[in-house]
Amino acid sequence: MTRPPDADEQVFHRHRNLLFSVAYRILGSAADAEDAVQDAWIRWSSADRAQVADPKAYLARIVSNLAVQRLRSARQQRETYVGPWLPEPVLSDGDAVTDAESVSMAMLVVLETLSPLERAVFVLREVFDFSHAEIAAAVERSEAAVRQTAHRAREHVRGQRPRFTADRSQQRGVTERLLAAATGGDLNTLLELLSPDVTLWTDGGGKVRQALRPIRGAETVAGWFAAIGTVTYQGVQPHDMRAVLVEINGAPGLVFSGVGRVVATVCFDLDADGRITTIHTVANPDKLHAVADGTTHHLATR
Repeated sequence: MTRPPDADEQVFHRHRNLLFSVAYRILGSAADAEDAVQDAWIRWSSADRAQVADPKAYLARIVSNLAVQRLRSARQQRETYVGPWLPEPVLSDGDAVTDAESVSMAMLVVLETLSPLERAVFVLREVFDFSHAEIAAAVERSEAAVRQTAHRAREHVRGQRPRFTADRSQQRGVTERLLAAATGGDLNTLLELLSPDVTLWTDGGGKVRQALRPIRGAETVAGWFAAIGTVTYQGVQPHDMRAVLVEINGAPGLVFSGVGRVVATVCFDLDADGRITTIHTVANPDKLHAVADGTTHHLATR
């Protein structure tokens, strides 16, 4: 007979999506975020409940601190990474993503340019609306220091990523058109969809062959996509390759798969005119487990 969960388990389960959402935005890795959530559960299990006035704030504080520690360790590994390092993509539930921009691949790439402390403070303040006092407790800094860090991080992100949210139906339409044009080798349509200065970032991590530097310019990027239907990619013949439109990190994206495995995800960033300005392709198999498992994450902010 299965034992029903006790009250402590129920409290943790109630906030689990929130904890993953905090950790993932800080870490940019689903696997590391899951580990941080599991470590938070271990700490929660041994905590003195009599000293916990607000379980949600307490758990968020624990997972934030754990995520920052993990990010500091991960930064050393990322310095020796082969080619561009991109965040680990996750399948998302559009109805549950209350701030899609904050979890977009493009935003997570910008957050990579912050220090671990700046990133945690920015995420907790700008995405989850924690007070400066709550953040100070979470990252073990003074409230004054947190205010300075929050301002510095916010200005940096604004400089790198002007606030713009594309219309979801427009994003989906552009993604569908690009998929059709790529699989049909339609260069003219690809050139229409791409901004003249579009940039394609590919992450193979040295595990699979990918461009080690960003690919720039509409003509070059269009040629790269037009070849999808004609060349063998990671050992998958063109006739065995399948592409499906799914929601990745809060926006429409593509998952390419063949011979029983996911080979790549593709995410797009649009400008105000609806043209693609940035493309992020993740092909490192170590970063595709969350997508391959089919797990849909509820990337909530509350």
